[in-house]
Amino acid sequence: MALLENLVLVFVAGLLTAVATGIGALPFFFVDDFSDRWNVGLWGVASGIMVTVSVFGLVNEGLASASSGFPTLLVGGLLAGVVLVEVSDRVLDRFDFGTDDASHHAGEPDTDGGVPIDNPGHDHDEIALEAKAFAEGDLKKLVLILGILTVHSFPEGVAVGVSFARLGLDGGVPVLGFAVPLLAVFMTVAIAIHNVPEGTAIAIPMRAMGLSNWRMVGAAIFSSLPQPIGAVIAFVFVSWAESFLPFGYGFAAGAMVYLVATEFIPEALETGAELPTHGHRELLVGFAVGVLSMLPIVYV
Repeated sequence: MALLENLVLVFVAGLLTAVATGIGALPFFFVDDFSDRWNVGLWGVASGIMVTVSVFGLVNEGLASASSGFPTLLVGGLLAGVVLVEVSDRVLDRFDFGTDDASHHAGEPDTDGGVPIDNPGHDHDEIALEAKAFAEGDLKKLVLILGILTVHSFPEGVAVGVSFARLGLDGGVPVLGFAVPLLAVFMTVAIAIHNVPEGTAIAIPMRAMGLSNWRMVGAAIFSSLPQPIGAVIAFVFVSWAESFLPFGYGFAAGAMVYLVATEFIPEALETGAELPTHGHRELLVGFAVGVLSMLPIVYV
């Protein structure tokens, strides 16, 4: 019974981070659009939060959990996280997303025939495909999208799950009768905050396609549904194989930092390409805000 209760708590924590993605779509209830400068800044905030929670939270905890000597499992986890994201991205690159029209709405350059050229990556395609699927109510496409989004959301869920590894031990923060590890509180709050600008980025092309406000909120939450699933799987793994806990910390950290380096930052710079500083200033400011917003939680 205790295990079931723990699993429910971890699932709820992951679900809260997913619901936070929907908050990013709420501003469209009041405004019609966001400037490129604002969008780049939001990507910077998300990147700063991801890097901070990975380095100061997961890597630090992984080092503390590792046995004396070289942290082999932690380093192995870091590399495994990077490899998973890279291999998954290469597999996704083989998909024909079929988003000619949606890509145009999302602002991608088109040829005269409507076929996108100089495609900067699959992020725009995925978001545009999700927008189109929600607009058309296409269940098959939505299932495909959920699988695709798992690549991006699953590592964040893993980060939440492994942070609950010491659930119930002395020294935790009392939450609903549970002794929740401080790292778990920190990680859940951090991922939830990080998901807000992600939700905004997802909602932008949906606004261009004329989706209703509540559909945009639902689509944003839908994009993060793999997180509670990843949280439960990771929690079960590190609970049953506690000696592999450093590997779990490293895996989540490696995947998240790699996502920032290969997708978040390039996405931000692409969005800000027409700005006076090509988005570099807005990205740096946003990144700094993301880091500084997490430091008080890190040093609690």
